[in-house]
Amino acid sequence: MKITVIQGPNLNMLGIREQGVYGSIKLDDIHAQMEQIAKQNNIEVEFFQSNLEGEIVDKIQECLGDSDGIVINPAAYTHTSIAIRDAIAAVSLPAIEVHLSNIHQREEFRHKSLIAPVCAGQILGMGPYGYHLAMIGMIQILNEVAAIKKARTEAQK
Repeated sequence: MKITVIQGPNLNMLGIREQGVYGSIKLDDIHAQMEQIAKQNNIEVEFFQSNLEGEIVDKIQECLGDSDGIVINPAAYTHTSIAIRDAIAAVSLPAIEVHLSNIHQREEFRHKSLIAPVCAGQILGMGPYGYHLAMIGMIQILNEVAAIKKARTEAQK
């Protein structure tokens, strides 16, 4: 099984930007922690970060046939990108939306996620630990999907 982790704009600046909001951890450190969870569960994980909306859409589309699930932090595109929302809906893969901060405690324009309605779940306000929770959640979803497929195959025999 494979999980693709997609990081949106400015997340490459973690550890530098607005530490009061996002903390001091760097994106590479978050990815290293996610990699450990993946290895412990025999899951392949791929990381991708872009500041460009079209590149994020392309990466989501590339997941079709390549990945089993998506963990995504669309960052500022959460509130503006119908294109990212539509790409997630189009690939029909389970996706979990993650945010380091609680978007509902921030500026009013950040309260609405265009992405959440096409995701299996949304984790916010847990800081870097939210990515850990997203990995555990996605692994559980993928295991359930695999169990259902196995049961259907056995029932057809």
